[in-house]
Amino acid sequence: MIKVLVAALLGTVVGIVVMVVVIVAAGDTSNASSIGLNPTVSTATPTTAASSAASTPATSGGGSTGGSTGGSTAGGGNAAAGKAVFASNGCGSCHTLAAAGATGTIGPDLGKIAADATKAGMPLDAFIQQSITDPAAFTASGGPWATAMPTTFASSLSASQIADLVALISSGQQ
Repeated sequence: MIKVLVAALLGTVVGIVVMVVVIVAAGDTSNASSIGLNPTVSTATPTTAASSAASTPATSGGGSTGGSTGGSTAGGGNAAAGKAVFASNGCGSCHTLAAAGATGTIGPDLGKIAADATKAGMPLDAFIQQSITDPAAFTASGGPWATAMPTTFASSLSASQIADLVALISSGQQ
């Protein structure tokens, strides 16, 4: 029980630290929206986010489990935009994710990680974000993997790109 609480607290702290670093790196955030730091990158709107939040609240072990590849999530990510980020960063060369049309076999099947989030004691979206920004924090089922996931995505992707990836992977759960 204590391990679960520590893992959840660590995940929350890491998420906050990443957000602070992104905000500081972005500089002037006077035009930032409540959806993301760069409203021109995300196609989510406050109306969509509010309706999505009402229909799929983020709870421990939960998250969005629908099969849609479009639309937004309560966290502001957009699964359709996430598909482009997934493709442009080569994620499909290592991971299988039906929602992105990817069949990589080097890393875990991203359509089947909800159980790992539960095992880590984290909400699905928080687990996915942590796995992108700090891949060494938890080894997915089937690991250890022969090729380690790059640790650079926390600094090479924007907060909205990470949110879009989270929305895509969350929407692709089987």
